Amino acid sequence: MSQVEESIEVDVPVRTAYNQWTQFESFPEFMAGVERIEQRGDALTHWVTKVGGVKREFDAEITEQIPDERVAWTTVDGEARQAGVVTFHRVRDTTTKVMLQMDFEPQGMTEQAGDRLGVVKRQVSGDLKRFKEFIERRGLETGAWRGEV
Repeated sequence: MSQVEESIEVDVPVRTAYNQWTQFESFPEFMAGVERIEQRGDALTHWVTKVGGVKREFDAEITEQIPDERVAWTTVDGEARQAGVVTFHRVRDTTTKVMLQMDFEPQGMTEQAGDRLGVVKRQVSGDLKRFKEFIERRGLETGAWRGEV
């Protein structure tokens, strides 16, 4: 298993950042390589990704979700094997640190080589930067799910 940890400060309150992160179907708007996500229940999502020309479909289960604090997940079906957590930390009333930690298993020689070259780390960093631009430009979340898992 490989690991990546990245964080970014976004200029919105914790509640706004968290609420937007719970809108999984909007991820393709700021996550490169994510073509589509379907919310199939409170704790189940279906992902379609295409990274480096490799298309994958998998299901991910939300294993823990605490409003304004954290969302944790693990894959449960499909080729991609990963688990992670994103946490939200108040820096100031209008600034939030978003931290993403992920464990993943690169498949095949190409993904293993890409992992050694830091491709996933750069992808996660870019996705967080695009999330920052997305939420700061809007100023408001596109929706919210305040339930707990």
